[in-house]
Amino acid sequence: MTTSEAFEKMLTHEERRIMDGLTSPVEIQCFLDAVPYSTDPFYRSPLRVLRDRTAHCFDGALFGAAALHLIGYPPLIVDLLPNDRDDEHLLAVFKQNRRWGAVAKSNFVGLRFREPVYRTMGELVMSYFEPYFNVDRERTLRGYTRPLSLKPFDRLGWMTSDEHLERIAEKIDQVRRFSLLTDEMAAQLSPVDDRSYMAGLLGAEDAGLFRPG
Repeated sequence: MTTSEAFEKMLTHEERRIMDGLTSPVEIQCFLDAVPYSTDPFYRSPLRVLRDRTAHCFDGALFGAAALHLIGYPPLIVDLLPNDRDDEHLLAVFKQNRRWGAVAKSNFVGLRFREPVYRTMGELVMSYFEPYFNVDRERTLRGYTRPLSLKPFDRLGWMTSDEHLERIAEKIDQVRRFSLLTDEMAAQLSPVDDRSYMAGLLGAEDAGLFRPG
């Protein structure tokens, strides 16, 4: 039995109804937008996200990858890498008509869904540059990883069990990384303006915000 089959077999009637309604990337994003942002210091499998109705960015990316996989996409995640004054952010990415898009759960308005219109992964990631900032109004995105397939983790039951999710977190730290800015470019960045700052934090869960220092 595949991990997808195991996931579907464990669903209740109501859970199956919900998953049957997630037939596109945008519907998957709508589900993630509707659940509260988790401030818990642990990871949830996609099945547990569905049952607890809460997720942070790691949980949301795994749920997004699982839901995308169930409708025919490869389960891929990409890690967005900030400087040391912010949190990393995980995306579930997909390709449609040879263009990249993304599904994500975030405490920030601008770090969620992306339509599949980006020709390269670099283009997709750069679309997150402006809204990727910390509470000190610093633009913090500095790099990203190549996509990591979750298929090798099928044997660990990543869709249905929380037990081995740390292995995914460890693996994403080991994959190839790409830089976006030089040190000179980073040093010349301007602070985020008031309107962009307020818009980016609209509806944010305060307890889930990374606080530099």
